[in-house]
Amino acid sequence: MAEVNCTFLVVGGGIAGVSCAETLVFFADPKDSIILITESSLVKAATNIISLGKVLTRFDIEEKQATSLNKSIRVLEDQLLRVESNGHFILTVSGMKILYKYLCLCVGARPKLIKQADGNPNVIGIRDTESVVQFKNRVQDATRLAVVGNGGIASEIVYEITDIEVHWIIKDEYISSTFVDSGAAKFFQDRLSCKGSQKTVVKRMRYMEERAESSKVKQGAALGPDWHKTVDISGKLQNVPTSVQIHYKAEVEEIHAQSEGYPLKLCLTNGDTVECDLIVSATGVTPAINFTSDRDFQLGPDGGLYVDWAMATSLDDIYAAGDVCYAGWEHAPHWFQMRLWTQARQMGSMAARAMAAKRTGETIYQDFCFEMFNHVTELFGYQVVLLGRYNGQGLNDKYEVLLRMTPGLEYIKLVMVDGRLQGAMLIGETGLEETCENLILNQLDLTPYGEDLLDPNIDIEDYFD
Repeated sequence: MAEVNCTFLVVGGGIAGVSCAETLVFFADPKDSIILITESSLVKAATNIISLGKVLTRFDIEEKQATSLNKSIRVLEDQLLRVESNGHFILTVSGMKILYKYLCLCVGARPKLIKQADGNPNVIGIRDTESVVQFKNRVQDATRLAVVGNGGIASEIVYEITDIEVHWIIKDEYISSTFVDSGAAKFFQDRLSCKGSQKTVVKRMRYMEERAESSKVKQGAALGPDWHKTVDISGKLQNVPTSVQIHYKAEVEEIHAQSEGYPLKLCLTNGDTVECDLIVSATGVTPAINFTSDRDFQLGPDGGLYVDWAMATSLDDIYAAGDVCYAGWEHAPHWFQMRLWTQARQMGSMAARAMAAKRTGETIYQDFCFEMFNHVTELFGYQVVLLGRYNGQGLNDKYEVLLRMTPGLEYIKLVMVDGRLQGAMLIGETGLEETCENLILNQLDLTPYGEDLLDPNIDIEDYFD
């Protein structure tokens, strides 16, 4: 059995793992060795980082060869098999034994397939690069697609896919409920009638995975925020306008195989039936703890590895970051956990700082980014900025909302409690990101301004920046 020693061992080639390894290069002693284990020769790295405020950042996710990372990071293409916490080493699928002083688990999450899938080859879960390639290849010969789920990936597929008939099955009363409210959903829905006509092209270097013949790797890292812009997803109905039919307040009850017509027939809980070629299951993720350990980790209620504010797990010198972990510390008033690439990057960097500080005996404090929930994404062709309790999460309906909407241009929602801003949803190029961030963080009493806060004739950023 091959044996390797290192100071810092990071497992996972996704955004959390790469952010952790790259941050270690900056904070750790140059003499300390860093190893990154990735299941794929391709990794995900945050690039083109633009600061929009104190904590809010916009960035791209670039898929690159693992060998292109900082030379101080030794990359091994392998898969975690077992953690031996007492002996401070891990075993890998290929038979390696890697001894570490500090370990960070960034193994991500796996997609939740709908319960009725039962290994059905016509049900695809979208999560990583490989599943997107599988989806792309399968959908090319399809004329009707069923999309199950109401989060970011489902919304992106419905908006971006072309040359196919789409049936969108959601359990809620409006679309994209994971991120937005019913008002924003109506704002987005106008885009479905002209979907795809305003796509932007991402001009970025693309890499293909190079696999060794002996590779046992089965999956890659989670998708980045613009995966759909670099993959052509289109069906078989060329030169036919793509239609989208939404099935509200419905879930898949049964899936039947058919020998004639479309291969699948879906029976929905609302009584509808849908016949289709293919089903995309985009119903969320579950932490991917697919390794064994000599001692049990403390788990959170969602099955993730329980971590404290320093991203430390319940086992000595073992940390976790990203989708695999459960944020077990007492949260700041305006922060909560969502399994997003933004938080994966923040958690990975925090874990690296914590490990480096423990190595040198330094005292550190939690990163300021955990003071307020913050996320920048794109839905239906619009920039979407989410800040704080943007949907009134945890406020027990004891809040008021200020709203401004210009159809086709912008949707601005401010969540107020006792005259103080608790959250904001900014859709479109509003220019209010930094202003809203400041107002949430400093909790300034805005009562004197009332509804004038969103008066289009008043530039509130001039008052509060």
